[in-house]
Amino acid sequence: MLNRLISKLFLAYIALTSLVFYVIAVLIWVVTRPFDKRLVILHLYSCFWASVYIWTMPAWRIVTRGRKKVDWKKTYMVVSNHQSQLDILAAFTLFFPFKWVSKAEVFKLPLIGWNMVMNRYIRLKRGDKESIAEMMAACEKTLKEGASVYFFPEGTRSFDGHLRVFKPGAFILAHQMKLPILPIAINGTRKALPKYSMNFTGKQYLSIDILDEIPYEAYAHLSVEETAEMVRQLIGSHVEEHVHATETTLSKGRGRQAGGRGVAV
Repeated sequence: MLNRLISKLFLAYIALTSLVFYVIAVLIWVVTRPFDKRLVILHLYSCFWASVYIWTMPAWRIVTRGRKKVDWKKTYMVVSNHQSQLDILAAFTLFFPFKWVSKAEVFKLPLIGWNMVMNRYIRLKRGDKESIAEMMAACEKTLKEGASVYFFPEGTRSFDGHLRVFKPGAFILAHQMKLPILPIAINGTRKALPKYSMNFTGKQYLSIDILDEIPYEAYAHLSVEETAEMVRQLIGSHVEEHVHATETTLSKGRGRQAGGRGVAV
């Protein structure tokens, strides 16, 4: 009961403060748009706006590692695992320029969605072939302009933290444009805000690890599918729940094999 009350109060806090943050965002957009073509200043302000909600939730503690690995002069294909709705707020605490690829429904949200439109983030209607084609074209245009693009290649949030198969879109673009891939591992968000839930779950520790960039030369010889799986395994090795789920699956597999041999004997 207390957890639900805290969740409702926190959502009300987000709604009320978003009005103020949005007005400031509009002012920043008006002032900086003539000289900041990639809207870097507006994006960094949006990072601050989102981070406030992480910082002011007493039960959430977030640690970000590897900030120095990001070169602001480079254009990256940024990819990470996806555990929770909280991932977006958490990833905003990275504070470096990029454009989100996000589901179209988010852009319709009052204030927050309107800010995403102002930032020229890239919308996607899942399962819609026309929307996917438009998204890919928008990503290509954005990347050519020198802005990094952030994908959740699983396509949807994981129920148990075990990484789903990565969809190819981000890796098709990376191959076509010969971009470095910047892998990011997110931990703790699923427990803090489980899928299909907005309920507070008590004290949680969140972490974001920026892994070493993967230069184009390191995956140029691989197919798109092989590249996606390589990056999935790399990120997965830094996601605690994925590692645990994989070890559990392997252990069960060994147990079945042992049991099978026992029956045979």
